[in-house]
Amino acid sequence: MITVKGLTDIEGILVGHVTDYDGLTGCTVVLCEAGAVAGGDIRGSATGTEEWDVLNPLHVTDRIHAVSLAGRSAFGLEAASGVRRFLEHKGIGFKFGNARIPIVPAAILFDLGMGKLSARPTREMGESACAAATAGPVPEGAVGAGAGATVGKILGMKNAMKSGIGSFTVELNDGIKVSALAAVNALGDVRDPKTGKIVAGARKSPDSMEFADAAALMKSGARLRPAPQNTSLVVVATNASLNKVEATKLAQLASLGMARTIDPVNTMSDGDLVIALSMGERKMPIDALGVAAAEAVAESILRAVRLAPTLGGLPGLKK
Repeated sequence: MITVKGLTDIEGILVGHVTDYDGLTGCTVVLCEAGAVAGGDIRGSATGTEEWDVLNPLHVTDRIHAVSLAGRSAFGLEAASGVRRFLEHKGIGFKFGNARIPIVPAAILFDLGMGKLSARPTREMGESACAAATAGPVPEGAVGAGAGATVGKILGMKNAMKSGIGSFTVELNDGIKVSALAAVNALGDVRDPKTGKIVAGARKSPDSMEFADAAALMKSGARLRPAPQNTSLVVVATNASLNKVEATKLAQLASLGMARTIDPVNTMSDGDLVIALSMGERKMPIDALGVAAAEAVAESILRAVRLAPTLGGLPGLKK
């Protein structure tokens, strides 16, 4: 059985977006206010992160309270300070005397090639995304951190396509669920793993919808000028109980969903990463959870491009 809300199918998870449609950027917040055991996995080579080391199993932090995702490269990290401020005002975070210190890993994607160059995901936008966060169905498409997201940039931005955010849940036995949210901003194309066919990606010309096949172009030795404006960000959550080592393994296994759908993936121009969250008490083998996580990530990526409208001068698949 497959549920339809997306990441918020996991009890205790809230998702909120703030979107700047004029600037074509934004931020997305995943709140886990009760605290989530978390792990992370980075496969790309052009990451932008903050508080990443709290996900390391050797780090003393045992819980995080939110994840902040944003556009505009390193400028988007500012949104995370708004998330911390929002949670602090609610009395959520690591307790130190009378203070509460919210633990908020953050990651950014590079969308400076879309919309207004001066647009920034600010601290206030981070707070607003928290205030907008709900347990309802996750809004998908060109929203939040996916507002300026694109795919298929091997021939430059003019031949790319619009992308965004997608979310999907896989349900296992006994009510165990694994959900994913993906902000897809890949250099490569997006393929349907069931058919191997390109769904969205680099087009042969700005006026064509015929795909150029980024992987084939790379292998051909052609002189390419790929746009450096990339990075796909994924958050995976489960209601199964995991420790930090297991959460890290879940993030690693979930990244296989990226490898199935984005081609090429994890390039020198991508900062692809996965953050995994555990908010449950029941146990299930980590390998089973990993299989479900990879499926949830793959479907989330497909939804991210299929639900993205034409925007910013680039075609999208959503009619």
